Amino acid sequence: MSKGIYVATIEPNSGKSVVVLGLMRMLLGKTAKVGYFRPIIEDTKNNEPDNHINTVVSYFELDINYKKTYAYKRSEVLDLYNKGKSGDVIDHIIKRYKYLEERFDIVLVEGTDFSHENSSVELDINLLVSKNLGLPVIIVSRGDGGIALSEVVDNVQIAHDTFKEEVDVLSIMTNKVNPEDLDSLKTLLKTRIPEGTDITVIPKIKSLASPTLKEIVRKLNGSVLFGKEMINNQVNDFNVATMQLRNYLERLKEDCLVITAGDRADIILGALQAHISKNYPEISGIVLTGGLIPEDTILSLIEGLTSVVPIISVKEGTFEVANEIGKIRSRIYAENIEKIETSIATFEKFVNTDKLADDLITFQSDIFTPRMFQYNLLQRALTKKKHIVLPEGYDERVLRASARLIDAHVVDLTLIGEEDKIRERIKKLDIPLNINDINIVSPTTSHHFEDYAQTFYELRKHKNVNLDMAKDTMTDVSYFATMMIYKGHADGMVSGAVHTTAHTLRPALQFIKTKPDTSIVSSVFFMCLEDRVSVFGDCAINPNPNAEQLAEIAISSAKSAQDFGIEPKVAMLSYSSGSSGKGEDVERVRKATEIVKAKSPNLKIEGPIQYDAAVDMRIGQSKLPDSEVAGQASVLIFPDLNTGNNTYKAVQRETGALAIGPMLQGLNKPVNDLSRGCTADDIYSTVIITAIQAQDF
Repeated sequence: MSKGIYVATIEPNSGKSVVVLGLMRMLLGKTAKVGYFRPIIEDTKNNEPDNHINTVVSYFELDINYKKTYAYKRSEVLDLYNKGKSGDVIDHIIKRYKYLEERFDIVLVEGTDFSHENSSVELDINLLVSKNLGLPVIIVSRGDGGIALSEVVDNVQIAHDTFKEEVDVLSIMTNKVNPEDLDSLKTLLKTRIPEGTDITVIPKIKSLASPTLKEIVRKLNGSVLFGKEMINNQVNDFNVATMQLRNYLERLKEDCLVITAGDRADIILGALQAHISKNYPEISGIVLTGGLIPEDTILSLIEGLTSVVPIISVKEGTFEVANEIGKIRSRIYAENIEKIETSIATFEKFVNTDKLADDLITFQSDIFTPRMFQYNLLQRALTKKKHIVLPEGYDERVLRASARLIDAHVVDLTLIGEEDKIRERIKKLDIPLNINDINIVSPTTSHHFEDYAQTFYELRKHKNVNLDMAKDTMTDVSYFATMMIYKGHADGMVSGAVHTTAHTLRPALQFIKTKPDTSIVSSVFFMCLEDRVSVFGDCAINPNPNAEQLAEIAISSAKSAQDFGIEPKVAMLSYSSGSSGKGEDVERVRKATEIVKAKSPNLKIEGPIQYDAAVDMRIGQSKLPDSEVAGQASVLIFPDLNTGNNTYKAVQRETGALAIGPMLQGLNKPVNDLSRGCTADDIYSTVIITAIQAQDF
């Protein structure tokens, strides 16, 4: 079952609240612990609570703190977008949502209101948020607005197709449809929207569109003279009383609002008398215009009546007031229980709630975005804090990454270097890193130096290493940092921003060594593409692996993928797909595939297969129609280092993908190598991966 559901509209005044209220009632009927979340809310006056949140939380009595129900106000999002920090917006929204996801069985997420002009940006934001939360979407549109049914259908199809490219669309609900158009519109939508997406058409309910006296008072900035206890009365109609009373009484309608000048005592008293008379309809209230208040004798008379509707005084003129009331878009708010219950009843009448609930229960998403992956990495690292050593303590990128890591409280860090020099670098580069929050070690002055040298001597004396040579070796930052791991003084190491791969790996191979069931060390990159995370291996270590080594790389890479939440579907890449190709290189890949199948019979694997057939569903099904991997590979194993290294860099540069790694596989303790062209972000991500690896040792 999905842990959440996202309600997105494509236009203003769509009646999204009807869907949200109905869904909440439906979900609470299935499970007791339902959360509610709005990623972005409108800015409110005087920091008033968001009306949507207040209505849902108070009516359904949800046990949730108001401040946890949203991530941003609209102005905050716009400010961050203007500063180029859109990624930070999504990261924070994911964090806020995940907080609720952990505490509730399911979370109802309500998208933005489309209350501003730039609807294309708003559509993009809703799409981006729902995609990164990995939630199925209900799209809400409106069927009124004075446009033809064909145009309504066009708008719905465009929205459906736009969302469907990125997320799973569970249902489309077209609201506020003229009752006589219900069947026609539903038929048209079913011909245009592919099967599998539920289609619901909800009629326009007049009582939901009508404002209340409270909304009118708020809009006109009026003052309530009488009847505050009935301020939620609904206004189904209104008219202006300028004629004599005997003529006006004929124009009264049920639940209408009387608009008249404040000095028309005859109209005021006549309307009130009509309200309590069996011969005339009940009115909802009276608006007195022009800032005029009835005389004290009239006020006293009104006060003594047994039944008084709300009477409101406003400053504006009669016709100006009438125009403003006509423009009011009614909202559903917490105190208006009648509208809330009407909304729920409407939803339950026109929506097949049993089918919708079943679809939600059986829903499984295949979407796994880079932002989701990175969030999961951070959360996993936080569950069991590890100590990582960074030998290249003077490098600016290392220091900037260290500042972020310490700020996130995700790892304990040791930097190798002289404290004075590191302190000077931090100050010169203006890096927000408090030196008291990290451990700094200089090899030659460390109280462990003699012990480390002696240990290295014992481990390598069979290779003709003497104690003096061991001491000299331990002055090297890579050897010293690796010995910290060996001795249990650190849990993992990340290096390579300055040093070569050989320099980073040599000490690890000499005394960390490989796992008992592993013959080679290999590597993978986590390639964070726009809509998925793929595992590329081996792109950093082994130049020309033979079939047995290639098979071991594939098995190790599949396990790494699974360990990091990616379902392994392994593609053994070559210049040929299936059985068509011949040649030594193809045969090597084919043999490696057979070895993997023999050693790991439950692993989904295909090879040899070309890159396009591995990742493109159309091409994959064309070339290998019976394959479980073609078109949907998540682990891509390259036949040699030349192909792998160039491909990962080409994908990274041409698509803007984030390449996390390389992460080394096969060592007894986690040691990871960086590219010398790495960024501070690369180092940050690699340290987190190393910390997660260390949790298994």
